[in-house]
Amino acid sequence: MRGPIAPPQVPLAASRADAFADLVQDSVERLERRWPQLADIDFLVLEVPRLDGGTWSDEAVPLGGTIPAREGRPARVVIYRRPVEIRTKGRDERAALVHEVVVEQVAELLGLTPETVDPRYGED
Repeated sequence: MRGPIAPPQVPLAASRADAFADLVQDSVERLERRWPQLADIDFLVLEVPRLDGGTWSDEAVPLGGTIPAREGRPARVVIYRRPVEIRTKGRDERAALVHEVVVEQVAELLGLTPETVDPRYGED
């Protein structure tokens, strides 16, 4: 008699987008221990940056960005999945780059250096 490999509530495989979002969440949770005010910031994952009105050139596609708080909306940190994925090989390298981008964007939003946000920044 055969049964299911896993219970219905357990996904057998996460999508690439879900796995990437998990990396971002892991990075945010690491930083929240040191910076509890990050709980007031929305962290978003978008596939790619928008071309209209962007402040980036053909030379460098951004890996992330920030949107300051305004009109009752919380500040936001955006991580662009496809540009990060293209620059990495494997999960460990991707997790390291995601964390680096999250740290850089949080630093920009808080007006701090990345090394202040995470003393281990740049060690990987």
